[in-house]
Amino acid sequence: MKSLSSSMLVVLLVYASQLRADEFQDWDRNKDGKLSLEEVPQGLQKNFDRVDANHDGFISREEKPNRKAGPQNTALPDTVKAILDIPYADTTNKAQRLDLYFPAKPANEKPLPVIVFIHGGAWLSGNKNSGRANIQSFVSSGRYAAASVEYRFSREARWPAQIEDCKAAIRWIKGHAKEHHLDPEKIAVWGTSAGGHLVAMLGVSGGVKELEGTLGKHLDQNSRVACVADYFGPTDLLSIGDFPSQIAHNDAKSPESLLIGGPAQENKDKARSASPVHFVSRDDVPTFLAHGTDDKLVPFQQSVEFEAALKKSAVPVYLQTITGGGHGGFEGPELNKRLEMFFDKYLRGVESTIPTGTLKVRE
Repeated sequence: MKSLSSSMLVVLLVYASQLRADEFQDWDRNKDGKLSLEEVPQGLQKNFDRVDANHDGFISREEKPNRKAGPQNTALPDTVKAILDIPYADTTNKAQRLDLYFPAKPANEKPLPVIVFIHGGAWLSGNKNSGRANIQSFVSSGRYAAASVEYRFSREARWPAQIEDCKAAIRWIKGHAKEHHLDPEKIAVWGTSAGGHLVAMLGVSGGVKELEGTLGKHLDQNSRVACVADYFGPTDLLSIGDFPSQIAHNDAKSPESLLIGGPAQENKDKARSASPVHFVSRDDVPTFLAHGTDDKLVPFQQSVEFEAALKKSAVPVYLQTITGGGHGGFEGPELNKRLEMFFDKYLRGVESTIPTGTLKVRE
């Protein structure tokens, strides 16, 4: 890539659609046709939210800058109702909000199971709007309610603030389950990248007091969930730097280091406290993993190690290996079908044998 001044790079990032093909491709390290936060030069990451106009955690060449502060809500289909910007932690912090979605016509009169989506963005970026596209079809079916959760970023608060926020959100949902006709014992969590890490942690830390926090009015509720869907999330901050990656994970400026307040290898206790694999036990919940073998940001081996740890503890786990898949962007009909089967089995009691194994990109 030709040398460009910092100011010119900012302009190019803000107008992603005006990047030359070679410039965009240089940054697009996993060659999936879009830029994640980790692929953007660190000096420009503060502009990411401006450019990510649809708040899906990625920048495409077609996106134009979003100059307005805060998430932008789009119209919902007639099949979905919503309550937006609920302060789950009983604070005025805009980061501690969730959106709650309901089917306009529930499939039956039973309390609805809930799918909670937690967005990615290296614990540095993104917002709860990015979850809408993922959970909308489940809600439209009439069989599920859903929520999308926002949390504090590492530049505002260090670990374990992020998991404390997520746990407070789960407790809020349980505390208001009767009011909204929800089933508090049937809550799934689903996340991508950093969100995948957070949902994995929710799945293995239901009884870990030091990660529970004291946020919100519903401390009488527990934060246990029924099942987890972790898409390409980090699972071991101590080993993530051992495998090829385009991020120097052990560097002091890596997303993981910013999360815990220093390099993992120099802060091993903190790194363990933020690593789901180190909390695995026999009472953990069923887990669905999806990860691309060519992920250049979060190595595929992270999910392989997590699967092995869960299997060793006899926890039901379903690893979906996406051959040639990068850091997301590999979803397809068959993977979506398997995820739906997983939720149906562990939230609605629909017996099935969930396939595992290798899929092709967008299969």
